[in-house]
Amino acid sequence: MTSAPLALRGATLVVALTAGFLLSACAQLLISGASMGATAMYDDRRTPGMQVEDQTVEFKASSRVNDTIGDRGRVTITSYNRVVLITGEVPVDADRAAVEQAVARVEGVRSTINQLAVMPASAVSTRINDLVLVGKIKATYVDAKDLQVNAFKVVVDRGTAYLMGFVTEREAARATDLARRIGGVQKVVTVFRIVSEAALAGVRPANVQAQPTTVQSAPVSSESVQPSPAQPSPVN
Repeated sequence: MTSAPLALRGATLVVALTAGFLLSACAQLLISGASMGATAMYDDRRTPGMQVEDQTVEFKASSRVNDTIGDRGRVTITSYNRVVLITGEVPVDADRAAVEQAVARVEGVRSTINQLAVMPASAVSTRINDLVLVGKIKATYVDAKDLQVNAFKVVVDRGTAYLMGFVTEREAARATDLARRIGGVQKVVTVFRIVSEAALAGVRPANVQAQPTTVQSAPVSSESVQPSPAQPSPVN
């Protein structure tokens, strides 16, 4: 008579332990990023005004995507200097095209990069692993000493790392090579705006010195993508 309640309590314990593990992992990610987040607004190479614009674009675009496809698929919107990266999964090609069109019509969007995959939504474990990889990439940039971590916007989706930011040729090569070497990263896609060392000199923090870096070959592939211009006549 007591076997069923005991089994139920055992299953509840397993669920509770699993939830506790996930909460602990998330907490560690939040803690590891807290020190960098505290100065992100100051160190970001975008102007404060542009950072606010990007946040506004992300909010409006996400809302527009929800209006367009509802709960069909999983779509993540990331805006950097009003260039919008679209990642995630949708069930059919028509939804993929509709999402890009909806985002391109959002006021303030300069261009779009559609990296949506037509496939079932990724598992929760995959998304957690992607968050862990983001943390590892940023931590690697901090340890490198010759990169300003907040100059880079890092997004990982199903093991593909997307790197965005205003960077020099040296920084682009260095950051790409470091990301490629992290275990679990399947591919690196760069969406950089390249600036000269001279142009950057006026905004570089005093504690970050440019250092010569030798970029060596790595087993993980990388590529650079070009954004598609946003459509005219944006819809409010």
